[in-house]
Amino acid sequence: MSSLFRFFALCFATLLLQACSYGQPAPEMAAPDYSNWVTLTKGMEYREIAAPVKSFIGDSKLSILRMDPSQFRFDLFTATQFDSVPKDVSTWADTFDLLVAFNAGMYNLARPLQSRAYLQSGDHYNNAKLLENFNLMLALGPKPNTNRSNIEVLDLTCANWEQEKNNFSGFAQGLRMIDCNASPMNWQKKVQSCSMLVAAEDEKGWFYLIFTRSPYTHNQMIGFMKQMPGGLHDAIYLEGGPETSLLIDVNGHCIEKVGSWVSTTWERDDNNRFWRLPNIVGIRRN
Repeated sequence: MSSLFRFFALCFATLLLQACSYGQPAPEMAAPDYSNWVTLTKGMEYREIAAPVKSFIGDSKLSILRMDPSQFRFDLFTATQFDSVPKDVSTWADTFDLLVAFNAGMYNLARPLQSRAYLQSGDHYNNAKLLENFNLMLALGPKPNTNRSNIEVLDLTCANWEQEKNNFSGFAQGLRMIDCNASPMNWQKKVQSCSMLVAAEDEKGWFYLIFTRSPYTHNQMIGFMKQMPGGLHDAIYLEGGPETSLLIDVNGHCIEKVGSWVSTTWERDDNNRFWRLPNIVGIRRN
């Protein structure tokens, strides 16, 4: 075999190996360790873990806050109810003395003070229209004598909305990732990777917030949640990209989680600040 032939054969083999490797999924990492939660205060625990799959950018971590709803008060704050000025979660928290503040669902970029889907705080309706295919609803502030949790995630395909809307004082509608039977959804929407914040409940009724700055697809995040202990169900997508905001300020623990990446629209990992939001959920001591 001539030296020239050997050279071209080696080049072809190298290119073939590279082409095959590009089509492989992201490498899996060690199984996450869900022990050793940090207690921030009674009924509230925090943990950061390595995601089961490494992202193509960032630290590939999942930040998880879980809490016993009976220990806390949950309220929905919307700019249209006050001064019509959006605020970052730090300002919302300082204004209303909040322990935790986070996105109350996605908002309408064309009408930036309005939620994309149904949003109600007491007698105030930021958006009074139920959005088709947004099948989960954060429900908070139970009314007297309803014997309901201080915050619940309702699957509108399982719950009776005409009854449930009389049981709580606040609602924020969002997209469903895991349903009321703990069955995962298979998102057929445009496939994209993003930073994101998701809320869910576990089998004992604790409320979870799950954040990632490193971008993952929605189906990947659904898979991560199905691997978590506790039997998570009713998982609702709250926000993705640079708008994603989670502030925790409890007993000297100050944790700030800021999103960044969205495929095609914000393919950058350089956002380092909270964006101003028109609508947030705030948590205070009960």
